Amino acid sequence: MASHTPSIFVHSSSVPARRKCSFLSFTPLPFTSRLSCRTQRISMEIFCSRNHDAPEGSSHQCDSSLTSTSPVFCGGIKAISRAVLYSPDTKVPRTGELALRKAIPANPVMKTMQESLEDISFLLRIPQRKPYGTMEGDVKKTLTTAVNEKQSILGSVPTELKEKGSQLYDSLVNGKGGLKDLIASIKENDPDKISITLSSTLGTISELELLQAPGISYLLPEQYLKYPRLTGRGIVEFIVEKGDGSTFSTAAGGGPQKLATIQLVLDGYSAPLTAGNFAKLVIDGAYDGIKLKCTEQAILSDNELGGSGYSIPLEIMPSGQFEPLYKTTLDVQDGELPVLPLSVYGAVAMAHNADSEEYSSPSQFFIYLYDKKSAGLGGLSFDEGQFSVFGYTTVGREILSQLKTGDVIRSAKLVQGQERFVLPVSEG
Repeated sequence: MASHTPSIFVHSSSVPARRKCSFLSFTPLPFTSRLSCRTQRISMEIFCSRNHDAPEGSSHQCDSSLTSTSPVFCGGIKAISRAVLYSPDTKVPRTGELALRKAIPANPVMKTMQESLEDISFLLRIPQRKPYGTMEGDVKKTLTTAVNEKQSILGSVPTELKEKGSQLYDSLVNGKGGLKDLIASIKENDPDKISITLSSTLGTISELELLQAPGISYLLPEQYLKYPRLTGRGIVEFIVEKGDGSTFSTAAGGGPQKLATIQLVLDGYSAPLTAGNFAKLVIDGAYDGIKLKCTEQAILSDNELGGSGYSIPLEIMPSGQFEPLYKTTLDVQDGELPVLPLSVYGAVAMAHNADSEEYSSPSQFFIYLYDKKSAGLGGLSFDEGQFSVFGYTTVGREILSQLKTGDVIRSAKLVQGQERFVLPVSEG
């Protein structure tokens, strides 16, 4: 089943009822942004509510012809908009690494420790005097939890992985780049050193969590067992080449390169069917030699791969839920946010099916080039919650902006996660 190759945003009459509305295209480029009529209206109302805060006599007055709303309603929207913008639930991960850490279905004790440390990342962004005392208190609390809950932490690791789990635990508590090192860095009041040590500590926590979560923690609907699936994490490596014979500039400063490497981490915990279908296409060599289409917003695989891949139902794991939703989008304006957000530079998702937005394209994927300047409320993409996001670019992000239409995926390989890949019984 082919999809419309000029755009990844395919509109059809089969959109779920609550999402039916007209869309605006901001650009004639192949990759077109959509802004729902509801989002337009609320954005205008918030603009109006802000104008009501202007001093009397100010030229900033509410234009009722734009909003068709009363000042009273504008004030209500103002309160709602503040709730959307400042609610803790809108702390959407802004990097692929953070999104992937938050998506691991691990031991609750580990999740509590992780969240406490993730908060330090936000505290480090404070531009003036940083709350080092609060940071130190958070890490000391985390260290106490790690020591007191050692049995619970290691008890969640499968027997065959206990040795590795013990090594990671020791590294987390006492090792270089661990919690004690992090406390010492904070005492030095050096933001750069804190950031480096924090990254190392969170990396160790992530490795421990992955040991605790050897597979998906829920049962897939029986009707979807006919699809390939990924029951954990996988890594796909693309080798890309310039179509015009020019070169790439690498972050390592190694000089111009004819070939560049991009790695995508696939998350089968949150999108097992979508990630599984993509992994199968990679294993089958379907993306080898495929040309790319590039716009300011995304990098798309060119065209459909004649009969390759499965038309997987739209698959989105909402935050706070334990299993994905199928064939339905999320309403961000009502506070519904995905575990794997699109609003991250380098997010990887499937295009929509040509016939129904309830399904993804069998093979056409895109890498989203998130830009906060063109985002909506809370820095969220206008298309947040509308696509099956199944992974993130973690290596070679600097290459993404250098890709142009006509560049080629020379090869695509599943370099990690083969043991998590499951074929349907009919193909096994």
